[in-house]
Amino acid sequence: MYKFTFLINPISGGGQGKIVHRFVPEIMTSMGFKPEEWKSELTEGSRLREQIRDAAANTETLIAVGGDGTVSTVLSVMLETDGFSKVKVGLIPLGTGNDLARVLNLYGSFVNRGLLYLVRRLVMARSRPFDIWRVNGSRVLANYFSSGIDARVAHDFNKDRAEGKLKSQSVWGNKLNYVKHFFVDRKHRLGPATLEFTDASGKIIIRDVTGYRTVIVGNIPSFASGANPFTRADMADGLLEIVCVPNLNLFAGAVSLTGFPFVGTLFKKLFLKSYHAKEIRLRVGEGEFHQLDGDDLTGLAGTEVHIEYGCQVQMLTLEPRS
Repeated sequence: MYKFTFLINPISGGGQGKIVHRFVPEIMTSMGFKPEEWKSELTEGSRLREQIRDAAANTETLIAVGGDGTVSTVLSVMLETDGFSKVKVGLIPLGTGNDLARVLNLYGSFVNRGLLYLVRRLVMARSRPFDIWRVNGSRVLANYFSSGIDARVAHDFNKDRAEGKLKSQSVWGNKLNYVKHFFVDRKHRLGPATLEFTDASGKIIIRDVTGYRTVIVGNIPSFASGANPFTRADMADGLLEIVCVPNLNLFAGAVSLTGFPFVGTLFKKLFLKSYHAKEIRLRVGEGEFHQLDGDDLTGLAGTEVHIEYGCQVQMLTLEPRS
C-alpha cells in the first residue's frame, strides 16, 4: 500500500504534467520518502479510469495532477465504488480554470510558491469532506454545471481545440481564446427551458427560465476561473446553489464585486438571487449547450438534466484551521 500516488495528466497546462513527473522523485526523496512509499504515473486517455481504480485500491492518498477535468474523472471513479471512500484526494492544478484548486487554497500556493512548496504542503495537509453529485445517473459534478452562453463558449472553444485551430495551448492562450469566443457568442440565450428543483425544506419549485442567458449550478464558491456568482456555496452540506442569470450586466456586477464581501453579497441578494437545492431537473430544447466542470456536455446530456446527491469524499486542503 502506497502512502501517496501521483496520477499526472501529461498534456495539462501546455505539457507541464511531464515536467511535474520529472521532478516528483527528487521532491519526495528530499522529504525522506522511500521509493516503496509512493508512486508517480502519467495518465493515458484509454486507460485513465483503470489507472484511477488501481491507484485508489493501492494508496492512502491519490494526488491528481492536471486541470478540473482530471480531478473530475478521479471523483467519478470514486463515485462508482464505495470501497474507495477512505482514500484521500489531492490536486496539483495545471489546467485553465482550476476552480476546485482555488477554493481549496491549492492554486495560489502552486502559482506563487511553486511545485516543491505545494507538494511539501500536500503530504502534510489535512482533509475535509466534499460533496460530489450525479448528473443523469453516471456523470459526476464536483464544481459546477451550466446551460447557456458560458456553455456555448466552452463548446466552441473545445471544438476549435479538437480541430487543431488553437495557436497556443498555454493557460493564458486558452483564456484569450475563451474571451474571443465570448464576443462571438455573446447574443446566445436559452430557448424554451424549465428549471425544477427541490429546496432544502423539501419543497418543489418550478421556474420558467426561457430566454435567460445562463443557469449555473454550483457546488463550490468558484466558477469559470475564479468568478463567484453564488451567495453561499458550502462544499459539504448536501446542497447545491442555483443562479439564474437574466442578463449579463447582473452577472458582471456579481462577479466584479466578489472581492468586496459585504457589498457583493448585498448585490447578489438584491439582484441575482441564489437558490439552494438538493435535487435539480433542467428541461431544455434540442441542441442546447451544456458544460460540466468546464467540459463540454453539449449533445451528451439530452433535453433533461437530472442532478442528485452522490456521496462524500475526503479532499486535501490548505485552508487554515478554524
